[in-house]
Amino acid sequence: MSPSATQAVEQSPAAPPTAQRPSAQDAPGGSTSQSGKRATRNTQISVIAGLGRGEQEAKDGGKTFEKQVDLPKLPFPELEHTCKRYLDSLEALQSKEEHEQTTRVVQGFLSKEGPKLHSELQRYASARPSYIEEFWDESYLTASESVVLNLNPFFILEDDPTPSRGNQLMRAASLTLASLCFIHDLRHGVLEPDNVRGTPLCMSQYPKLFGTTRIPTENGCRLEHSPESRHVVVMRRGQIYWFEALDEDHRPLLTERALLSNLRAICKDADQTAPRDVAKGALGILTTEKRKTWAGVRGILKEHPHNAKCLEVVDSALFVVCMDDSEPQDPAQLCSNMLSGTIQLDQGVQVGTCSNRWYDKLQIIVCKNGAAGINFEHSAADGHTVLRFVADIYTELIMRFAKSINSATKSLFHAKTSPHAKGAGGVGKAADKQKDLAVETDTAPKKLEWNLSPPVSAAIRFGETRLSDLIHQHDVQVLEFNDWGKNFITRHKFSPDAFVQMSFQAAYYKLYGRSETTYEPAMTKAFFHGRTEAIRTVQPYTADFVTAFDDSSVKNKAKLEKLRTACAGHAKLSKNCAMGLGHDRHLYAMNCLVKNLVAQGSAEFNSIPAIFQDAGYATLGHTIISTSNCGNPALRLFGFGPVAPDGFGLGYIIKDDAISICASSKFLQTARFMQEIAAYLKQIESIIMEAYREANVHTTSTYIDHQGRECDVRTGLPIGSNQNKGNGYADDDYDQPGAGYSFYEEQSTKPNQDDADGVKSPRSRLAGVGRRLLDVA
Repeated sequence: MSPSATQAVEQSPAAPPTAQRPSAQDAPGGSTSQSGKRATRNTQISVIAGLGRGEQEAKDGGKTFEKQVDLPKLPFPELEHTCKRYLDSLEALQSKEEHEQTTRVVQGFLSKEGPKLHSELQRYASARPSYIEEFWDESYLTASESVVLNLNPFFILEDDPTPSRGNQLMRAASLTLASLCFIHDLRHGVLEPDNVRGTPLCMSQYPKLFGTTRIPTENGCRLEHSPESRHVVVMRRGQIYWFEALDEDHRPLLTERALLSNLRAICKDADQTAPRDVAKGALGILTTEKRKTWAGVRGILKEHPHNAKCLEVVDSALFVVCMDDSEPQDPAQLCSNMLSGTIQLDQGVQVGTCSNRWYDKLQIIVCKNGAAGINFEHSAADGHTVLRFVADIYTELIMRFAKSINSATKSLFHAKTSPHAKGAGGVGKAADKQKDLAVETDTAPKKLEWNLSPPVSAAIRFGETRLSDLIHQHDVQVLEFNDWGKNFITRHKFSPDAFVQMSFQAAYYKLYGRSETTYEPAMTKAFFHGRTEAIRTVQPYTADFVTAFDDSSVKNKAKLEKLRTACAGHAKLSKNCAMGLGHDRHLYAMNCLVKNLVAQGSAEFNSIPAIFQDAGYATLGHTIISTSNCGNPALRLFGFGPVAPDGFGLGYIIKDDAISICASSKFLQTARFMQEIAAYLKQIESIIMEAYREANVHTTSTYIDHQGRECDVRTGLPIGSNQNKGNGYADDDYDQPGAGYSFYEEQSTKPNQDDADGVKSPRSRLAGVGRRLLDVA
């Protein structure tokens, strides 16, 4: 094995989800060109002549994209409403004098440049899918800091439903094959389109999940997409391998057994690498550097033609599978491993899983003990999109388990194994034999071996030191609250999401004695090319609740009523934001647009309006508590890093009978914050049950709820209401459908039909790149 063999490590995007990315302060004003330079850029909307918005996607994308043409554009909020919501979000965060000053600035904006700028933004948006899309995409790509712990969220899957298939190799093979089947269905347009309670959602993000990479430049990044990508990259101990995985008709080229054989050969080969060679060749460390630094080293690396070919293999891969050699012992360690990797020294050199990542791409991470998760590059897709992918591949594993019990159980996906696949039975099983008469594709794994110059080797060494420092500076803690969950909350007529949000506010106030800027994303995919809107949790009613809750002189009944008011207010705010009626994106788009106009020397706009230079705008842009709700039965945990150095990142999942929270921070008391959240949940339960008992002194089949209504003990519903409607608040409330969207309920599992098209002769332009591993069973 060549000592110069250096492997790039790939890691991908979150949450979260729907996690907050980016906030106002993260996104530099103005848009960037494809080269990464800040400039005004006209979005290139690829459409066939005569086809309007969404029609090309509907025409080319089959069933998957058939609803695109019917999706409405993101609505334009009224300027006066935006300004009012903006002031409401600041009232509890500012002193009286500060708020009066901001109010004067906003009034000046409304009477002067505001209406003109609003009209200019409407004109700008008329030729684009969305008024915010271009600015928002480029706010990610112009970020110059490291993406690890700053941008990339992670998901952790529940254990494999088949216990005997939970070992690392089998788990990785199963998840890889399910992912390939998902890609097949997506590219053939047979993937079921998303919807929430019958409302179709935009599907435009899905093609960018696979075969996409973030390319660093001197001035930020650009996205590079390979729509015909058909190979997979695998990482083990910082070594990088690849193999062909799909044929030209996007059918899997490997059976699960063949995938298992490839992964076993890769692990055996990589495990022979000496620790010092692992550290020297951990090229993926460079993806954790500041983008300008990584761009410079990448340029040096590409000067060698062979390295350029190796980079092309990594950049164009469908996704990366990280075969970690660590075994996290508790939930916090598991989350840390998925977020940033582990730190471990051997013979004085770094051999932890932090060197086994490539953060510019989507990655499936599988630990030695079979624990699995996803880390994803966030600029191309939001958490809801990645959640659908994760939920579907996990559901496929459940269907496979069911098939072991009942052989008639059908697959979730329509993909059939390619006739070129090893052990697939040959051409005779193909739908169109004539088309499938072709040369077999070489699916054996190949190792990429790099030619590293002294400057690149030095960059890897220094990059590892900086990454290790960065990881040491952050703390990740997990709270798995198992006393109760959504069922308890909805039975007592609260919105689950709002209820948990108030727990964050009360716990933070308990520790620090104040409320701080808080962010929660609301999904806006019900609109064409929609992404997210910001829910600003801290409102006057929120502050009223937390101060009362911390005041021992306030009666429990009054505390409960203030909680109910705060939760109702948050639920209403969430609904408005999901309908595109927030204020953050509207103001942000106007800020970006006016910066561009000023830079271009516009006669009408020659200075930045005072509203964007006011202290209030900076306050909302500095997010102390960044949160995201991303529930699904496929997930155990999810999280992301803090947005601000003095803040927390909170990813949470509200299950039927449990609440899981992953918190991260830098130099803060993360564990203590989680302890306060747990203490609040127990205290508020006590208050709720006290009120329940007081209202139901005599045990009967009915009880009186906190609003004085007679309710059925079994269902928790008011007597005389529609008993089939549901069990509480969440059925009537929006309650973050993007976060709680379960594809177990929405996804069709009807029997699949064989594909009609045959496969063509698959010839890869990447053939010959890398050393072929011969030790494949």
